[in-house]
Amino acid sequence: MAEKERLVGTVSRGIRCPIIRQGDDLAAIVADSVLAAAESEGFALRDRDVISITESIVARSQGNYASVEAIAADVKQKLGGGTVGVIFPILSRNRFAICLRGIAMGAKKIVLMLSYPSDEVGNELVSLDKLDEAGINPYSDVLTLEKYRELFGENKHEFTGVDYVAYYGDIIREAGAEVEIVFANQAKAILNYTDCVLNCDIHTRARTKRILKAAGAKVVCGLDDILTAPVNGSGYNENYGLLGSNKSTEDTIKLFPHACKPLVLDIQKRIFEATGKHVEVMVYGDGAFKDPQGKIWELADPVVSPAFTDGLIGTPNELKLKYLADNDFADLSGEALKAAISASIREKDGNLVGNMASQGTTPRQLTDLIGSLCDLTSGSGDKGTPVVLVQGYFDNYTN
Repeated sequence: MAEKERLVGTVSRGIRCPIIRQGDDLAAIVADSVLAAAESEGFALRDRDVISITESIVARSQGNYASVEAIAADVKQKLGGGTVGVIFPILSRNRFAICLRGIAMGAKKIVLMLSYPSDEVGNELVSLDKLDEAGINPYSDVLTLEKYRELFGENKHEFTGVDYVAYYGDIIREAGAEVEIVFANQAKAILNYTDCVLNCDIHTRARTKRILKAAGAKVVCGLDDILTAPVNGSGYNENYGLLGSNKSTEDTIKLFPHACKPLVLDIQKRIFEATGKHVEVMVYGDGAFKDPQGKIWELADPVVSPAFTDGLIGTPNELKLKYLADNDFADLSGEALKAAISASIREKDGNLVGNMASQGTTPRQLTDLIGSLCDLTSGSGDKGTPVVLVQGYFDNYTN
């Protein structure tokens, strides 16, 4: 008897879990929660299902936290404790404000250089229209705080209602450091103020470091160079330092989780032993998508996924069904069309780069695509589903 055709494609399910605390056996909790959800909801696990765990519960189970004092000590040791240029930070209470407090505690003076009209991920300080009206060229012009206020006044963030220029200045002063604020987009501009620089950009950090070093900066560190090892017993991240961290309390941050590969392999093994199914497992943080209303690119983490099983390496290799239907098989319909398209999918090459029938498909990393799906499924608030089960992602029209 022929297998019944499956009529549902990709399904994403948020999985409820207990509140995770430091020291919990996360692999056991995740595997047990997924298995319990399958039994409760009446679905079966299948080969190539994807179990995704949000990075926050991984870091929490690891106890990967650090105090502002630990940040201050590392900044002072690595950047000298004098005048430090802090350049290109994102505008975020959750992501950067508490890091800035620690950084300022480790310096006598901070020259804060903000990119404009927006930060790296799209949080706006001033609109492009206002720049045009004022005749300002953001690629070349360096603005003092006084000039910025004269031209543009106070600009509160559309979603948070915070004037980040004033907010960051206050944080630095309250931490005991002097502050000077300037606005520029050329990294080299900071060298007119200091030759010790902490560049805080995320995705452009390697280029910024290269430019600063070539221009003669004495010391250049990125956020990814701070807390790469424990400071007085603190948490750390050997690959990303402070990148990917979040505010935990008024005095502590939760760092991006470290050394997660053993965790994803352990969960994969537990599910196989319980069900005989070979699932893929990944840890995810921010999804990689952009909000069209606020123009904010959500990816404030250094990567979408810091760890994943090997079956998630690579990019999709897909044909565009509507292209085949409208072009190659425009004269077919019904079962004949279905059979022709199914045959094309079964016979497709391992690499479709340059093939017109793949145009419009998305050649992004699988972990970026699935991580974005999971981030939208789990949300960032009170859904209580820090684990997401994705089924059918690797299906196609022939399954």
